[in-house]
Amino acid sequence: MNDILITLLIIIIKLGLIFAVVLTMAAYLVLAERKILARMQLRYGPNRVGPFGMFQPVADLIKMLTKEDVCPAGADKYLFLFAPGLAAVTALMSLAVVPFGPTIEIFGQQVPQVVCDLNIGVLYFLGLSSLAVYGIALGGWASNSKYALLASIRGLAQLISYELSMGLAVVPIIMAARSFSLTDIVMAQESLPFVLIYPETFLIFFVSVAAESKRIPFDLPEAENELVAGFHTEYSGMRFGLFFVGEYINMIILGSMTTIFFLGGWHGPLLPPIFWFLFKVLGVAFVFIWMRGTMPRFRYDQLMHFGWKVLMPIALLDVVVRGGFMVWSLGG
Repeated sequence: MNDILITLLIIIIKLGLIFAVVLTMAAYLVLAERKILARMQLRYGPNRVGPFGMFQPVADLIKMLTKEDVCPAGADKYLFLFAPGLAAVTALMSLAVVPFGPTIEIFGQQVPQVVCDLNIGVLYFLGLSSLAVYGIALGGWASNSKYALLASIRGLAQLISYELSMGLAVVPIIMAARSFSLTDIVMAQESLPFVLIYPETFLIFFVSVAAESKRIPFDLPEAENELVAGFHTEYSGMRFGLFFVGEYINMIILGSMTTIFFLGGWHGPLLPPIFWFLFKVLGVAFVFIWMRGTMPRFRYDQLMHFGWKVLMPIALLDVVVRGGFMVWSLGG
């Protein structure tokens, strides 16, 4: 009985720490993005609230919470109110299988630095990434706005299209690690990260997750010059903010998955494993921000053409070639 209570306590502590750290990271990623983009564009960015503008996320939170929460007269009220929460919750749920470091000892027990070390962690991640589409779809459709509906349709088509190439890019990694467990995939990179062994697979995966993040140059569901503000046009207050909380948590999740699949996870010299993991995740997030500050937006037809006629065939060919090489190397 005591062992069960201790295990439950450890899980609750891990959940609390992960939520606190990830939500804080998401808030300060917004500030970091505004600061980095400002420097790229030769301006200052937020610098009024607190020293160096460090309290700007707190000010933004207060602003969102105190704004009026408006529901359009013709909207489907329940779905309209439900959609932003779905977008944020599906992103948070993916954190359950992310391993942040190796097993450590707590209260005399060996505790893995992951909430739930599933042996099908890859499938869990792919399943939740497909559910994230519903937040956009329901938000745009329930708003009873033509601009929001068009944006949600764009978002559905984009996310479904690039999920296929993202899933195919993971196949060579699963074959190399011989496991669907994210922890096993990290352990398989103890001597050498997969990005050095599978560089073309890494490029396919990275382009796919960039499209999954719905950020420039893939931000067609939010194209303000065509669709006002996209699928969240009719939202206000904290419900508007929840879409962006989900977006930045999703950026952390995708950065974590890139780190786990290709960058060696928590492995690194000298410094603590958790430092290396966070350093790599924030490095991927910086690249996303850099892309936003330097690249132009695709046209929608270019986006779909690239996904279906370029990325998908390359991903399929990569799976066939890498799989054939592995069978040959094993003497099959």
